[in-house]
Amino acid sequence: MITGELKSKIDRVWDAFWSGGISNPLEVIEQITYLLFIKRLDDLHTLEENKANRLGKPMERRIFPEGCDEQGRKYDDLRWSRFKSAAPAEMFEIVGERVFPFLRTLGGDGSTYSHHMKDARFTIPNPALLARVVDMLGQIPMEDRDTKGDLYEYMLSKIATAGHNGQFRTSRHIIQLMVEMTAPTPTDEICDPACGTAGFLVEAGEYVRRTHPNALFDAVQRKHFHESMFHGFDFDSTMLRIGSMNMLLHGVENPDIRYRDSLAENVSNESEKYSLILANPPFAGSLDYESTSKDLQRVVKTKKTELLFLALFLRLLKPGGRAAVIVPDGVLFGSSKAHKELRRMLVEEQKLDGVVKLPGGSFRPYSGVSTAILLFTKTNSGGTDNVWFYEVTADGWSLDDKRTPLLAADKLGPAPDVALAEDEHAKNNLPDALARWFRRDGEELQRARTEQSFCVPKADIVEQGYDLSLNRYKEVVHEEVEHRSPLDILADLERLEAEIQQGMSDLKALLA
Repeated sequence: MITGELKSKIDRVWDAFWSGGISNPLEVIEQITYLLFIKRLDDLHTLEENKANRLGKPMERRIFPEGCDEQGRKYDDLRWSRFKSAAPAEMFEIVGERVFPFLRTLGGDGSTYSHHMKDARFTIPNPALLARVVDMLGQIPMEDRDTKGDLYEYMLSKIATAGHNGQFRTSRHIIQLMVEMTAPTPTDEICDPACGTAGFLVEAGEYVRRTHPNALFDAVQRKHFHESMFHGFDFDSTMLRIGSMNMLLHGVENPDIRYRDSLAENVSNESEKYSLILANPPFAGSLDYESTSKDLQRVVKTKKTELLFLALFLRLLKPGGRAAVIVPDGVLFGSSKAHKELRRMLVEEQKLDGVVKLPGGSFRPYSGVSTAILLFTKTNSGGTDNVWFYEVTADGWSLDDKRTPLLAADKLGPAPDVALAEDEHAKNNLPDALARWFRRDGEELQRARTEQSFCVPKADIVEQGYDLSLNRYKEVVHEEVEHRSPLDILADLERLEAEIQQGMSDLKALLA
């Protein structure tokens, strides 16, 4: 965890950006991302220098060229370690007029990061602000993966305004729940076709590091982890930059994060490629048939983005692959032909494992839409016997726009450091949901439908027209209440009225 002191430094830099005229939080993060990338280039160059010095050989891979440019200025001046100690005005000139143009020429080296830097723009408005940001970033222990990862997550949490195209951040604890439920392994190929800031991919990577600590000691698996395990697509270049830097700061060297309009492009060459999909796709409305992939239209004829994304997940998953995805409630009970057909496919042709109903305020302040997590396995041959339902009524945070934590930090999330007391379950259901998920083929089958979780046989779901809304199957027990007779109540009212009149008479007598 990052310290309160570090958080307050970031807050001060944020305020400086704001007063300097950059009020868009995405632009603030983008500028900090560029600077982090410049710092990383210098760190890599230093590593290569040290290696060359140790071996007594020339450098194999120079990031900053030798010598001087056409104006006779040293390329070495572009390095973070050189310009960070320059006077603010000189630093501002070097970064704005030389470092950023240099960044834009790096695209040819093939790495994910340099590819997303090709249209880098320097928009920090004055030398004083640049000097403050460089100073702040210089004080962060960048060799500590946890610190720099948490730092970036903290900055991302400050994006408090919804983006365009229905983009908004998925809360960290919801991501953690979905990752814990799907339990990624070191051999998985993980994809998020609407990756945004790459929160799902980052959390999956952290989970693999935590639960399979020896996996990265194997050369083949280490190469897979850094280069071919994580795949993220988005059509917002700012998000791609931020997402790829988020992965880098969490220790993934070269993830496959690239530009793609997931619903518009045909995915024939990617079909059945991934073993795990984690996603919270945008459900911002509908697209024209003309601008939608014909591949997806063959799966389900619809213009609705939430249904098209579900069809896309089914195309991208390889047989045996699993998915945990967030969908709006309408997907669970929508009555259109496309809604029903997609639900039928999930139940009849694939294996629908579970539906986790999230509380209404889960995505505030960005959106008040009610959502659920769908968990399914692609089989192409059915396999749904029972569908496990769980109703989350509290996720550890208040369900208003402020989203303040209801418990101490070590009791939040699906896998808290400290076990929750019985009365604390009412404030954070996630650990209970996770524990019950892993028992869904055992004792969960015996639970009554009046409880917080229960299983529904496939036959019941078919009978209800493949409706997957929890309320369709949950049984509510109404307590019988005995009401008094109206005459008794009237008699009580008459007695009270008489007491009031008597009290008023006594008061008048005292005042007379």
